[in-house]
Amino acid sequence: MSIPLNASDGFALTAVVPCFNEADNVGPAYDEILRELAGYDLEVLFVDDGSTDETLAQLRRLAATDPRVRYISFSRNFGFEAAFSAGYRYANQPWVLHLDADLQFPPSQAHALVAAAQQGYDAVFGTRITRDDPAWRRWCATAYHLLARRLLRIELPTRATTFRLVRAELARRVVDLRLGTPYFLATVPRLTNRYTTVQVEHRARRRGRSKFRFSRLVAHAFELYFGFSRRMATGAAGLALLAAGMAGLTVLAALAGWLSALQAVVVSLAAQMVALIGTAVLVRYLVLIADAQTRPALFYIREASIPVDPADLLYPTTPVKTLIAEGQQLCAAS
Repeated sequence: MSIPLNASDGFALTAVVPCFNEADNVGPAYDEILRELAGYDLEVLFVDDGSTDETLAQLRRLAATDPRVRYISFSRNFGFEAAFSAGYRYANQPWVLHLDADLQFPPSQAHALVAAAQQGYDAVFGTRITRDDPAWRRWCATAYHLLARRLLRIELPTRATTFRLVRAELARRVVDLRLGTPYFLATVPRLTNRYTTVQVEHRARRRGRSKFRFSRLVAHAFELYFGFSRRMATGAAGLALLAAGMAGLTVLAALAGWLSALQAVVVSLAAQMVALIGTAVLVRYLVLIADAQTRPALFYIREASIPVDPADLLYPTTPVKTLIAEGQQLCAAS
């Protein structure tokens, strides 16, 4: 383990900030990040996930006035995983600090992550001391992680959140795997055992509306459960076969006179319902596998203030310098 260093010793990090319709938060987030983290060798990389409000216009202005600020803007909304993946891929500093635009995890808490990282870890995940979110979100998150870790045996950093500090090389390694399910928390333990968690403060969103939806949690749960464990698919198959066997035995029992017609119908219907549930889970599993094999690139970039790989551009024949110049012109015009 290395000896802890101070911020003044030149710890360099990129604060990656995904944004989707966060016009109300971009300016305050920038101010607080600079106020709290200016002591580090700092880069701030905003990733605009296809916002339809003034988010991109604000990012252009910030990038034009502060050389520490850079941005990438997607051609449409590709989702949270795409946004942080792009940020990790194009971070210039050796460490990546993930901050959400609403700053429910205050940037001041990053110092605790840095202190832990300097002990020799590859990744440090923040865990909430208390969570300032609605009760239903807390309960769902608890059940979500318990099912993953206890029942499906998926290795996850205990109570880890998206607030994290990761070696940039490791973060890019995860992104470049191009997994069908780019679930960062479950992928890191597959690549290194040098990770840890640190308790941090959490606060309520101050501006704008949360983009979190229950449907999103369900979709992420399926991707995690099927992408990183075969237990659910195996259990669903066993359940369907067991239900089918029960239905067959029920018919035989009715023919032998051991069950009345009504009893046979009730048991048979129950068995069919169980079989349908198991089959539905298996079908969902197959759909996710098919999607992983056929899905397009994780994201496409329409505009950026930094050079990017032409393969990540929506229009790969457009020179990268032209995209940067166009962004600067739009910034000047606004």
